[in-house]
Amino acid sequence: MASWQQRRRELEQRKRQAELAGGEDRIKKQHEMGRLTARERIDLLMDKGTFVELDKFVTHHCHDFGMEKKKIYGDGVVTGYGKVNGRLTFVFSQDFTVFGGALGMAFAQKICKVMDLAMKNGAPIVGLNDSGGARIQEGVESLAGYAYIFLRNTLASGVIPQISAVLGPCAGGAVYSPAITDFILMTKKASFMFITGPDVIKAVTHETVSKEELGGAMTHNTVSGVAHFAPEDDADAMRLIRELLTYIPQNNREKPPRVEPADDPSRMEESLKTLIPDNPKKPYDMRQLIQMVVDEGKFLEVHEHFARNIIVGFARLNGISVGIVANQPNYLAGCLDINASVKGARFVRFCDCFNIPLVTFVDVPGFLPGTAQEFGGIIKHGAKLLYAFCEATVPKVTVITRKAYGGAYDVMSSKHIRGDINYIYPIGEVAVMGPEGAVNIIFRKDIEQAEKPEETRKKLVEEYLDKFASPYRAAELGYVDEIIEPEETRPKLIRALEMLQNKVDTNPPRKHGNIPL
Repeated sequence: MASWQQRRRELEQRKRQAELAGGEDRIKKQHEMGRLTARERIDLLMDKGTFVELDKFVTHHCHDFGMEKKKIYGDGVVTGYGKVNGRLTFVFSQDFTVFGGALGMAFAQKICKVMDLAMKNGAPIVGLNDSGGARIQEGVESLAGYAYIFLRNTLASGVIPQISAVLGPCAGGAVYSPAITDFILMTKKASFMFITGPDVIKAVTHETVSKEELGGAMTHNTVSGVAHFAPEDDADAMRLIRELLTYIPQNNREKPPRVEPADDPSRMEESLKTLIPDNPKKPYDMRQLIQMVVDEGKFLEVHEHFARNIIVGFARLNGISVGIVANQPNYLAGCLDINASVKGARFVRFCDCFNIPLVTFVDVPGFLPGTAQEFGGIIKHGAKLLYAFCEATVPKVTVITRKAYGGAYDVMSSKHIRGDINYIYPIGEVAVMGPEGAVNIIFRKDIEQAEKPEETRKKLVEEYLDKFASPYRAAELGYVDEIIEPEETRPKLIRALEMLQNKVDTNPPRKHGNIPL
């Protein structure tokens, strides 16, 4: 019978064996590829000394293809819990050094266990993905394992925050778990995601494409919109996840954490007086306006490289976490199009799920015209953003900085779709369409018959602006609550949010709505 000391030595030896995972050679190769190991990533993500590992000695149960002789403790994924910024967080980190991170049933069961614990405890789950896909030797059990995870992702959606980091390969069925989660980070150069790889595509469609072009970080950050962030490397990804979690509550029953502000809530921003050009056709950078208004100019932009005609992201106003949605006049004149609508809708719905107030900055000339947009379903996709704002019951404060034309005015959190407080700048214009277009339609005959058509058109445009597009017309009707000076935007937003902090709004009882997907 082994002594207590012998048993302790055996435990320590087995722990070391588990922590070595695929072995020193494979760890070295992982580092040579510019990627950290599963445990190194967790060490950077979690507060020092707080990580508690679960299922360290789990191994697979496969006896085919010689797998019974290839058992490694942990089976290719490190799972457990700890603290991030002092708050409980669950994590799983796939280990590429063990069977290329391939998922089998034991691997999946470990992930399901921490996901179930995260749900029971109302805490975020972070998935660090670095896997070659399904473990072929386990056959249909691997597919079942993926499906068990997908189900939990779906049931956890809108209940606890789910963040996925793709830090290496993520292909085939493996991509669907990150796709269901709230945010996806992909490291530049080291990561890729696709359903079918370049070789299969070449065999089936005869297209030649590289892994990077097909599913690299910048492809999914700029073209497809699948990914929300593109950190430089693993360390940058862990830093970004830690920052992102500071804006988000633990679950859908809590409010987001408040930070003691170092910025004066009454601060007037004089530079806002000159940011917006007098000429309504001249662009400006809405991002500058956001940074001038929020606490200490800190703005965590989401989907920065995708659909740049709309800006979404997190900031704080007097320490309160807010989600910001804003048209970007610097790109496509701030028009709403298919990609912008989907991007905005997804973000609005996330904020509504997790009790994060919405601040909307509006400078929108309308929806982007063109056959590509119409054939692509702008009606359906534009309705997603409209649906999201209508559905949201969190505090909603809107500022019209310049143009708010047509249906896009309605969509951008207008008073008519339950906007709580709506402000407008003195230069603001609210109208069915731009003044030139409106005048050309309403006064077409008058302009054609005038002695000096251009002078007549110019005069009619000015009259239309004064009478129909003026902020005073909207204010008279109660469609905006106040006309404010640009420099007082910050204190006005803060007071509105303080007033709305106990707001209660409800939707009709139902299983769920049918958003126009």
